[in-house]
Order: sequence, then structure tokens, then C-alpha cells
Amino acid sequence: MRVYLDNAATTPIRPEVLECYIDTLKLIGNPSSVHSSGQQVRQVLEEARESLAKSLDCDRSEVLFTSGGTESDNLAIKGIYWQRRDEDANRNVVISAGTEHHGVIDPIEWLEAHEVAEVQLVPVNFDGELDLSWLAKYLEENHSKVALISLMWANNETGVVTDIKAVTTLANAFGIPVHTDAVAAFGHVQTSFKESGLAAMSISAHKLGGPVGIGALIVSRATKLVSIIHGGGQERGMRSGTMNAPAAKAFAMAAEIAVRTLDEERARLAGIKNTLVEKAKTINSSLGHTAEKADTLPNIVHFTLAGGSGDSLLFLLDQDGISVSTGSACQAGVNRPSHVLIAMGRTEDEAKGCLRITLGHESTESDIEALLASLPKAIDATLKAGLSSQ
Repeated sequence: MRVYLDNAATTPIRPEVLECYIDTLKLIGNPSSVHSSGQQVRQVLEEARESLAKSLDCDRSEVLFTSGGTESDNLAIKGIYWQRRDEDANRNVVISAGTEHHGVIDPIEWLEAHEVAEVQLVPVNFDGELDLSWLAKYLEENHSKVALISLMWANNETGVVTDIKAVTTLANAFGIPVHTDAVAAFGHVQTSFKESGLAAMSISAHKLGGPVGIGALIVSRATKLVSIIHGGGQERGMRSGTMNAPAAKAFAMAAEIAVRTLDEERARLAGIKNTLVEKAKTINSSLGHTAEKADTLPNIVHFTLAGGSGDSLLFLLDQDGISVSTGSACQAGVNRPSHVLIAMGRTEDEAKGCLRITLGHESTESDIEALLASLPKAIDATLKAGLSSQ
């Protein structure tokens, strides 16, 4: 039986969520139709919205269903940028960080290339923590030019957690909206949208035991954004398209379970993570624990292998029946160093030697024991090969 330790890429769908999903797929009707069949599906959709809002501590009207995290990021970043720039042509600065997911980086770079946006990146230290003193100084001196800030709640590669409330406190003093990609964070840290001070937040179902293809953008009622998907006017006119009610219901169920069991699951996963980190340190001195001093998620463990290729290590572990990754699955197969590690001040060689182990609701101590049994041989073989394969 394979050992699956790549839950930050996608998680196994929970059995009860799958059953709910399949049962709801049997319903026939477009939720926008006025007949009884359509309204039955509409009720499913709205009940899912209400449930998800409760899990997020937000108003139901603030939940916009999307296809996932990347779409949510694009809707928020482009939509808020255009809204703010249309209100004041001098607002063309987008503040982010070099450690962001490509779902955030790429739309920001697109705005820079096509919409004269000026991009400012918050510096990060060796452990991947944001320099909030830089942000405070920049806003003090340049707040009138800033369209929005987009900084992730937790990093999908290293697991480093950002103090989002500290970010929004700085930004809200100048009326600047903050968006966060909370795809990695939601279900693993407390995420009260109401208390966060955020303008918008992106989340996705398949990172917490739900189905692929459904996510949400949480948009505060005070936040205006230009729609970038036009059509039937669904989701408050901000995201047109027939909504996937069965997936929304499954998403809401997965989120409810994740939030309800959050404290217990955090403790369980933290115990497994600590076992892995402590035992991995004894395997080979070339294997370093990334972001060791930072506050990190309990389900993400990131290592760098000095002098070795992360891809080689991944393939060798895969041959032993263990699924891990070198970083974001959205960039998997791309032969380049991790942009996250580069932003953290690592060399290109160091950024090519990444190993990411991510835990989920099905992960056990025995999974880690299997990994630890395979790691020594895989590391030795990888170091002998060096970085020549890259």
C-alpha cells in the first residue's frame, strides 16, 4: 500500500463527504431556474453557503463560490485592483511577497505587464517571515498609491504562518484592502474572517478533504471589486456561471468537519510532525529543516538537501511507494529552483534540493516510519548523483 504524504497538493476526500457529494449529484436542476427542480438545487447551494459562512465566521452574503483557489485569487487581485484604480488613477501599487503561491504571483505580474501596476514585495527573512516593519514604513510614506495588498495566511511550501491581523491593522489605518490566499491555512489554523480585518480571502475544498473543482472567495460587504467573469450574474454578479451545488455542499461539509476537529487534529498532526523532524535530523547532516525558527502549520514539513536534487529524492521515494513533493503541485514538473526558497535568501542549488512532506486527516505515525525507513538510502543515492540531473 502506498504512503501518501502530499496533502498540501490535494487531500483524500473524506468518506462522508464523498457520500454526500454522490447523493447530491443525483439532483437534477439548474440553481438559477425558477421551477421546483431548480429551486431544490438552489436550496442545496444556499444551505452550503450558510454552513460555510458559519465555519468561516462571516456573513453568508460574503461567500462567493468559485472553481478553486487560483480563480479566487484572480477574482480578488484583478477585481480589487481595477476597482481601486478606477476610483483613483494614482492607485497602481500592489504589495505582495516573493514567497506567494503562483495563483497570486502570476495575476500580479500580469497586472504589472498589462495594466501598469507597480509591484512592491515585502522582504522576507531566512525563515520566510515577512518584514512587517518594512510594510509599516512603506504604507506610511506611500499609502495614497496603494491599490491593494495580497499576502498569504500560510505558505503552501514551507508552512510559515503570517500574522494576518497585524497586516490588516497596518493597512486598514489607511483604508487599504487586504486579500489573503488562505488555501493552505483554512482548516489548520483559526480563520475568523470577521475578526481578521480582511477585504477578501481565497479558500479551496480539496485541501481539507473536499472535492476538487470547488472553492470560494470571501469578500467583505464593504469591499467593491470589478467582475472579471461576465454572463448570468450569479454570485452577486461577481462570478457568473452555473454554480456547482453538489460540490458546494460537499465543500461545506468538509469545512465544517475541519473546523470542528481543528484543535484535536492540530495536536495530532503536530505530534507526527515533531517525530519526523527529530528523527530526520539524525539521518544525514546534509538534510536541513527549513523555517525551523518560524511559526509553521502542523501539517507541513519542509527540508532542503544540501548538494542533492529534490527531484531525484522524490523519484527514489516514489519507487519505494511514498508520495511526497518538492513544492507546489501547480509548478510540479517544472525544472527550476523553488521561488519561495530563493525569496528566503537561499542559493539556486539549495532551492533545487527541496523536500516537502505534508500531512492530512489520513496520515499516521506508521506513514512517517515508512518514510524514515526509506529516507537514508534515498538521500545517499541522491547525494551521490549530486545536482548533475538539473
